[in-house]
Amino acid sequence: MEIVANVHLIPNIVANSYLIVDPDGLMLIDTGLPGNQKKILNYISGLGRSPSNLKRIIITHADIDHTGSLYALKKATGARVYASAIESEAMSKGRPSRQIKGQRSFFRRLLMGVVGRFMKAAPVRADEILSEGQILPVLGGLRVVETSSHTPGHISLFSPTIGILFTGDSIVSREEGLVRSLQHLTWDEAKADESARKQAALGARIVCSGHGPVVMDAVNKFPKV
Repeated sequence: MEIVANVHLIPNIVANSYLIVDPDGLMLIDTGLPGNQKKILNYISGLGRSPSNLKRIIITHADIDHTGSLYALKKATGARVYASAIESEAMSKGRPSRQIKGQRSFFRRLLMGVVGRFMKAAPVRADEILSEGQILPVLGGLRVVETSSHTPGHISLFSPTIGILFTGDSIVSREEGLVRSLQHLTWDEAKADESARKQAALGARIVCSGHGPVVMDAVNKFPKV
């Protein structure tokens, strides 16, 4: 599904994966669960492109629903992988970058334990480390925004030219609107609030989150924290 020119949401993937079409190749943001590489590669093929056209894979954070198909996609395409230093270290061990904690997270931990028995992310270390303020040469300049909250090394990506913000799980979309990283999945509550305020101040018109629908006309829809 094309969101705006050259930006696509690949359907039927958990979590959301976004494909950016650029003259020098394709860029993917997050890879979904293990096994989703087939849907991603089929989508690329449907655009008349080949696997080798995928040049960059950006990982917002190391949870398995965002890195699950990373190894298979890197192997199939030769794409370079980009992530923050903290998330890259976790990815190299095939695990998340933080423990799910707190009383409310008991059933979530139980669920993730069951999922972990059947699904594992193969270890992949980033080829390039991303940090706050770095600019990627797509969409008129795609800026790395440090949004540690959901995980300690979480990043988001913002294009001022288009006004589009890719939030990973630092902000997710729900029926009631945009909400910040969910409490029972959040590494640091104070940083989650700080990251939400930081992203709201960017003035993004379009928000592409890791879970939930794309939100248009998003300027006044950010969480009030």
